[in-house]
Amino acid sequence: MSDDANSLAPSRRQFLTGAAAAGAGAVAAGAAKAAAPDPLITEVQDWASGLGEGVDATPYGLPIKYESDVVRRNVGWLTADTISSINFTPIHALDGTITPQGCAFERHHSGAIELRKEDYRLMINGLVDTPLVFTYADLERFPRENRVYFCECAANSGMEWAGAQLNGAQFTHGMIHNMEYSGVSLRTLLEEAGVKPEGKWVYVEGADASSNGRSIPLEKAMDDVLVAFKANGEALRKEHGYPVRLVVPGWEGNMWIKWLRRVEVMDQPVESREETSKYTDTLANGISRKWTWEMDAKSVVTSPSPQAPITHGAGPLVITGLAWSGRGAITGVDVTLDGGKTWTEARLAAPGTDKALTRFYLDINWDGSEMLLQSRAKDSTGYVQPTKAQLREVRGLNSIYHNNAIQTWWVKANGEAENVEVS
Repeated sequence: MSDDANSLAPSRRQFLTGAAAAGAGAVAAGAAKAAAPDPLITEVQDWASGLGEGVDATPYGLPIKYESDVVRRNVGWLTADTISSINFTPIHALDGTITPQGCAFERHHSGAIELRKEDYRLMINGLVDTPLVFTYADLERFPRENRVYFCECAANSGMEWAGAQLNGAQFTHGMIHNMEYSGVSLRTLLEEAGVKPEGKWVYVEGADASSNGRSIPLEKAMDDVLVAFKANGEALRKEHGYPVRLVVPGWEGNMWIKWLRRVEVMDQPVESREETSKYTDTLANGISRKWTWEMDAKSVVTSPSPQAPITHGAGPLVITGLAWSGRGAITGVDVTLDGGKTWTEARLAAPGTDKALTRFYLDINWDGSEMLLQSRAKDSTGYVQPTKAQLREVRGLNSIYHNNAIQTWWVKANGEAENVEVS
């Protein structure tokens, strides 16, 4: 069931009325303070009493200290050591769709390495006419592409399979980032080497000590895969694979090989350790799905949420979140305030684009009552994000990976929020 979005959205007049009412409330609640002039307006403040920093104070800009809580975080008990571990993007504190590299989640199998551009080599071998080795400078001479894509770990939301576990959007859905990548299409490099007719797969491998490698069907490799050396206009950060990583749009993040050193054309998949010991989905009957590459449509309300409570009381409220699909573009997002009994179509900040994050908003007048907040994404294939019950009906309870079920936040009357399950 879908409600009329206009019935919930505050008009400009309502917003101004609400703001005035909130101001009046503040006066009533703090008469002594309101009776005196506001020193932030009437007195010269420290920041206006002297000179600020010069242009050379910070050659490479960093976030201001007042935003020091907007950082990646990990969950200590998830892994035995941070060297082979993961942390989470603070999606609850970001807006828009582009993720700054400095707070984009990391996943390493043997730690982030330092590899100079001058020492970088990329080899293409196997079932090709001419095996080739490229330097970093070689890659820069090929025709370049810029594309915005999301990268999501297959384990994102994995802890939520058995029920509500982690109290915050950063921890339940933060194994994701969305950047503008610059690089060369893998197809261009493979065509340079010449793929033999018997070549059906490529095996891509990283230069770090784990030699993390994955098999990719040649059809995908020749479609939209990028060999990227820039993200958001700047060089890749060390933790994101500097100087070169693979970008595999819409597919699970472990295939986005960092510190890419080799692409071998083969007639069959390797079935390496990283594609057999992990990232497979064991069903209720004990059979595991062999390949699950595409990330299905998914969404989450990022604010309000446990790490982003409502602090202003009743009145105008912006509900916002993110949606994405590895199979296409987001075409719509519905939001419910009552745990799925009624749904309202949210406003997309911009039309969804292929395999990239979409920001959505729902502007309401909150009456201060409890809410069971959920969002539900729809993509260009017609797919609709499932409930946990619907997902479990197909997949059982043995899975860890590829959980794209609807998330619920219980927003209390005091504005605080908690992770709960409403299936």
